[in-house]
Amino acid sequence: MKKLIFFLVFFMVAISHAQKFDFTIDHTTLIVNDLKTTGDFYQKVIGLKEIDHPTKDPGFRWFSIQGNTQLHLIYKADVVMKKHKSSHVCLSTSQLDEFIQNLEQNNISYEDWPGTKSGITLRADGVKQIYITDPEGYWIEINDAKH
Repeated sequence: MKKLIFFLVFFMVAISHAQKFDFTIDHTTLIVNDLKTTGDFYQKVIGLKEIDHPTKDPGFRWFSIQGNTQLHLIYKADVVMKKHKSSHVCLSTSQLDEFIQNLEQNNISYEDWPGTKSGITLRADGVKQIYITDPEGYWIEINDAKH
């Protein structure tokens, strides 16, 4: 009987801490003023695969990140977005050193969290991270977190 009660209590605690809905990240969207330059940056420097927008509307560029997760760029000529390092897109790669070499070959500067140029932050959990900005000034964290 004690085992049954223990199992029921354990099961109830586990259920209460489980995610209620089965969410995954579908996409994130950035409003941009220069769709070509910014889209080319995500395609050529970051290395994302461009995918078709369903309506072929020229005001959008969509990119596949991993699986079904996407980045959507939306052109808006008259919208200026505030940008801050704390609000960023984060991409993880097991090839962080190779990605840093890619940045250096393309003359793209990077920094650690405090802002030291060419610095790499080592988080308390052992994850290494760097920060870059895209041509619009949006911050991107690149780290080597394992998922």
